[in-house]
Amino acid sequence: MTLQLKVPNMACSACGEAIVKAIQAVDPNATVQADPQTKLVSIETQASQAAVKEAITTAGYSVA
Repeated sequence: MTLQLKVPNMACSACGEAIVKAIQAVDPNATVQADPQTKLVSIETQASQAAVKEAITTAGYSVA
């Protein structure tokens, strides 16, 4: 499943890396692209959208 989520408080590439790691903790095989300039995270995953959102929130970021 492909998800595209807006993460308004992703400010830099380090934030993007933290989000990628959080999502890959839920689904190690996920393909994640986080773009701090557009604030978009594109995810190709087998995990549910709820699990992915929870991982991002637990890492300290909000999901719009």
